[in-house]
Amino acid sequence: MPKPTTQFVCAACGYTSPKWLGKCPDCGTFNTFAEEAIAPSSPASRPTRPVSRAIPLSEVKFERYERVSSGIPELDVVLGGGVVRGSLVLVGGDPGVGKSTLLTEVAAHLSKEHRVLYLSAEESCSQVKLRCERLHLDSANLLLLNETELDAAEESILGAEYVVVDSVQAIYTSALSSAAGSVGQVRECASRLMRIAKSRGITFFLIGHVTKEGTLAGPKVLEHIMDTVLYFEGERSENFKILRAVKNRFGSVQEVGVFEMTDEGIFGMSDYSELFLSDSRGIAAGAVVTPSETGNRCMMVEIQTLMTKTAYGLPRRMSLGVDFNRLIVLIAVLEKRCGLALGGQDVYLNAMGGIKLGEPSADLAVCAALASADRMTAVDRYTAVFGEVGLTGEVRGVSFADKRVNECLKMGFRRVILPAKNMKACEKYADKIELVPVRYVTQMIKALFPPEPSEK
Repeated sequence: MPKPTTQFVCAACGYTSPKWLGKCPDCGTFNTFAEEAIAPSSPASRPTRPVSRAIPLSEVKFERYERVSSGIPELDVVLGGGVVRGSLVLVGGDPGVGKSTLLTEVAAHLSKEHRVLYLSAEESCSQVKLRCERLHLDSANLLLLNETELDAAEESILGAEYVVVDSVQAIYTSALSSAAGSVGQVRECASRLMRIAKSRGITFFLIGHVTKEGTLAGPKVLEHIMDTVLYFEGERSENFKILRAVKNRFGSVQEVGVFEMTDEGIFGMSDYSELFLSDSRGIAAGAVVTPSETGNRCMMVEIQTLMTKTAYGLPRRMSLGVDFNRLIVLIAVLEKRCGLALGGQDVYLNAMGGIKLGEPSADLAVCAALASADRMTAVDRYTAVFGEVGLTGEVRGVSFADKRVNECLKMGFRRVILPAKNMKACEKYADKIELVPVRYVTQMIKALFPPEPSEK
């Protein structure tokens, strides 16, 4: 029998090395290598597998995926229309954000018509029952199992249709000698659950821990194995949470679900029109509203900016909800193309409600907020701005412009500043709302802040 050997595995990316390294050569992180024992199997004991043969694409049968409602409409939207049978869904988030509460509600709803198992590796069965009673859930048929060893829980898993694993970092398999939560254990347990899901048609909901950087703990292969990866975001002090899809093999990754955390559980918010808007817009300088397109929905988001005179030689820039590098580029465009003197100002930018604006259509709104804060002049509360800004100061067209204008119209806005290239697609709304097409950022500034007669 060959002697067991050891290897060092990076906890961030799964890179293996025969010796300990201070810095991972693959992902560049420091002090992430942990030693794991390996017991290689003998070649004689390896089972023989049948030879796999390729088939032509024309002979592949089209399979329609069956979807089941989770009982929470906002979660169904993020999943792409419901839970796909036989899929693996990974939900990650900070401690206390509500991951277990959300999936407990889903498990209780599915247990009314299906056989559902809640595998709790971190809490006792009595703690899960207390949560169900606090949430007033009809969970009489929900099966509970407090077990950390996957081999011991496999029999119960095979007898269920839906399984919630809380959490994937807390379970382990006796096939490996490493501790639960290590790179090898997370990879092996996720791979075994994936094989069970695809061969038996069992749907798995896995709860995953996150690191202090906000990424899922464990090897990156954990996200590759999953069919759907969701991030549950939100501060502990805030009642509103955002569920974001970063990977979805059965739907769009641009979907965002808005939830409200209360004493009686988590509830999806279908009317979130005022969630990302403040009551002070139109009064205070530096606030501009932009229509943001996320998946199949359009949301009005307010961008707020604050400028203060810098106390040091190097001005400070801080951005929340908007890419930091994008903010630096837009500040440079305003200084070079529009003549704004922002070099001696500390700039703070924030997207209301904790939402993240990743699309370039928010560029023009960011420029409008910066110009408003610099001039100390408020933008009209019924004016919305959207468009992409290039390095030359030009305003480029964006996608779904007509849908954005329609959302502004439904929300009661009276004027929209948009790229001139999108004007043709939005002409049908010209008699209902004022459309101001612009080709350059300077035209947008003049439209928002008309010069006084003495300045002409």
